[in-house]
Amino acid sequence: MAEDKAGEDNLEDKRTLAEELRLLSSTQKTAILMMLLGEDEASNILTHLEPKEVQHLGSAMMSISEVSQEAVGSVLDEFITLIKHQTSLGFGSTDYVENVMVKALGEDKAYSVLNRIMPQNASGGMDILRWMDSRSISEMIREEHPQIIAIILSFLEYSTAADVLGFLPEKIRAEVIMRVANLETIQPEALDELERIMQNQFANNSAAKSSSVGGVITAAKIMNFTDSDLEAGIMGIMEKTDEVLMGRIMDNMFVFDNLVGCDDKSTQVLMRNIESDILMIALKGADDMVKDKFLSNMSSRAADMFLDDMEAKGPMRIKEVEEAQKDILKTARRLSDSGEMMLPGRGDGVVG
Repeated sequence: MAEDKAGEDNLEDKRTLAEELRLLSSTQKTAILMMLLGEDEASNILTHLEPKEVQHLGSAMMSISEVSQEAVGSVLDEFITLIKHQTSLGFGSTDYVENVMVKALGEDKAYSVLNRIMPQNASGGMDILRWMDSRSISEMIREEHPQIIAIILSFLEYSTAADVLGFLPEKIRAEVIMRVANLETIQPEALDELERIMQNQFANNSAAKSSSVGGVITAAKIMNFTDSDLEAGIMGIMEKTDEVLMGRIMDNMFVFDNLVGCDDKSTQVLMRNIESDILMIALKGADDMVKDKFLSNMSSRAADMFLDDMEAKGPMRIKEVEEAQKDILKTARRLSDSGEMMLPGRGDGVVG
């Protein structure tokens, strides 16, 4: 009886641990490792991450206070066996997270990030824009001249700029993108104007100097991250306003059919990071060469099952297909930016 009870308890413990591990995201698992490191080592790692990655990791570091030591041990097995048993983390230490952020990013950037993951006072200058959320940026700049908005979008990550664009009034979106496409060099006077706007939000000033940003490629990359409705609306207006410029932007955009140019290794990486259902929908409206590209990277049996399931879905609305393709392109861009796959370019070699 006692042995049976002990066995049941052990099985229940394993189930509880398995459930705990299942609920941990990959970012939270990374945060556990970061909490094991000293502040200097953790800070050094953060300096190599993108702003969004730092924000996500910082939030994860603040959210893992309830992780059990057993779960920590299991997570560490995934990283490195040698530190498997070092499980005294001091979880949830606000001072630790704050010190790591400050050492890695400097006070201005750090407190802008910390303002979202634990309330603090934000400060900064133009560079702090990259650390703000999209809605806040749009609310701050929506009443400014479209040229000022275009310059600001050119400073942002493409995905953030696309989100900000979506939050802006519909009547100015196309004009803003056209102005981004026509940007080349920002003169000191323009940067002074930007600094005047930023001073309403941030305390610090930055030295004015000319800067090369924007252009057709920047506009195209921003458009790569917009949803299909936003893209269609902007392109519809641009077609009537400046069809030549619209064509140049579209020539530099990465579209779903361009995926046919991916090498097999990159295609397989992409397929591991997207849902099969999303791929089925996306391929409904794809060129046969693109379909063959994905199917050729499956086993014969898997390809047959995929096609059967795809056919069983029946006709799909064009909007659903376009949204699925956009989702896959966003994943592809993210994987390209992180170096996990290569994307074929259009006219300029490799994108990413």
